Amino acid sequence: MASNTFDTGLPSIRQVQTLIRDQQTVEVKLTTGDILAGALVWQDANSICIKDSEQNTILMRGAIAYVRASS
Repeated sequence: MASNTFDTGLPSIRQVQTLIRDQQTVEVKLTTGDILAGALVWQDANSICIKDSEQNTILMRGAIAYVRASS
């Protein structure tokens, strides 16, 4: 049985949490090729929420190719 625990000790979880805390603008590329830009609002074991100028969008972790801070 797969575990969906939220391991805050993982470097990727800590890095995303830093982006959330700092309200850094990020670029999120999805496995579909779509790119979203905005600020990360929250994360849990299954998903991440990104807010652009118009709305919040919940992204399932499996749909994310990468997250990077905008320069």
